Amino acid sequence: MSHTPSGGVSQMDLVREAFHYQSRFAGSTMVFKIDFPLTAEPAFPSLMRDLALLAQTGFRVVVVPGAKEWIDAVLTEYGVVSQYVPSEVHGPLRVTGAKAIGFVEMAAFHVATRFMTALSANRRDSVVGNFVRARGLGVIAGRDMENTGRVEKILIKPMGRVLDLGMIPVLPCIGWGPSGRPYNVPSDEIALAAAAALGAVKLFVVSAGKGLAGGGLRIPPGVETGGEGRIVRLTPREAEAVLELNAAAAPDGREPPEGPVDGAALTGLRLAVAASRAGVERVHIIDGREEGAVLRELFSNLGAGTMVYADEYEAIRPLKTADIPDVLRFMEPLMRRGVLVRRTAEDIQERKEDYRVFGIDGQAHACGALHRWDDAPGPDQGEIAAVAVDSAYADMGLGSRLVRFLINKAAKEGLRRVFVLTTATQDWFEALGFRESGVDTLPASRRKTYNPERKSKVFALDL
Repeated sequence: MSHTPSGGVSQMDLVREAFHYQSRFAGSTMVFKIDFPLTAEPAFPSLMRDLALLAQTGFRVVVVPGAKEWIDAVLTEYGVVSQYVPSEVHGPLRVTGAKAIGFVEMAAFHVATRFMTALSANRRDSVVGNFVRARGLGVIAGRDMENTGRVEKILIKPMGRVLDLGMIPVLPCIGWGPSGRPYNVPSDEIALAAAAALGAVKLFVVSAGKGLAGGGLRIPPGVETGGEGRIVRLTPREAEAVLELNAAAAPDGREPPEGPVDGAALTGLRLAVAASRAGVERVHIIDGREEGAVLRELFSNLGAGTMVYADEYEAIRPLKTADIPDVLRFMEPLMRRGVLVRRTAEDIQERKEDYRVFGIDGQAHACGALHRWDDAPGPDQGEIAAVAVDSAYADMGLGSRLVRFLINKAAKEGLRRVFVLTTATQDWFEALGFRESGVDTLPASRRKTYNPERKSKVFALDL
């Protein structure tokens, strides 16, 4: 008989959950934004051990350390006074002048080295690298932001090479302009940009606070809570409602009547909403002081923090006739290059029921189709086709999210196999679990329409 802990879940259930999630997310990219105060907590070595373990077992781990508090301490030590301007997403932004930027660089890399040292103690190599291209913010609210910048580009190719070696990239809160000029960039913004550019399936916001639980936290009706009033999960819309209800102070400057809430958690929640809008599927806000919090949040249904998740059924929807001009617009470059078979508006309209689009603010920015084939050989099969993404949204992971949605749709419809025909994207489909197959494995009716001149390769996934 299995032992059942107080939470009502047996130890074997926890093991099964861990295997399920490990199988589901192995090989995927996860970004961890970790606040600086955690480095002084007793749980910090354990947290680094858990990240090293994830990297060792096949996860692609990226670390973005916060450094604000240490930068404050260094600037104070050298008599440099910081001034701030308000920012809607990242909170107050430091005005980083010419006198401050050298000290900011020194402090940021000192913090990054702490993480590298802690990972090394757990036999996991990491690289503190120049992975962020930045540009200056210019003038905000009448203030010249000088060496305060924003992310212009995440250099995903060198980061990919580091990740392919099983190493952990560590991104300090510094970016560089084309001329080599350094900029102080908010670590929240770097974490958000890295997660979006790398197609991360998860972004973890790890702080040294109690998170979205208990205290004076105002919780909208219908939001799911667990032990000690912890909010378990939120859609982006629910997260926005929480932020509205929990403004840091009333207009007259007084605390809300319920008492103060964890400001770091609300900052993390704002980051989570922004990440969801940028296409990150899951954002987890956790208290890094809790032993094993990352692993419990990742490998169990109960979790240890708050998950903000994009509702795929709101974002991914059936194709409407009004979407077809947009779909053809972002298909056209791929059809011109021969990556996609040429389709007309009439072709798409004829099989409209097979198509799904990824909508953002009501407009289609990616598409894909699931065509069903019910004849021999083998069990009923589905063909995933016409996968295309608006070039302006190419770094948001919309294509892979659509394909995973279509795979799940095929499984729910009782199909036992899905396949794709591709001439140029085999590596991308292999990363999603497809394996090369032969033309003779296609359903007979699909083989009749196979064009040997295109020399398309067949990749399949058993469901």
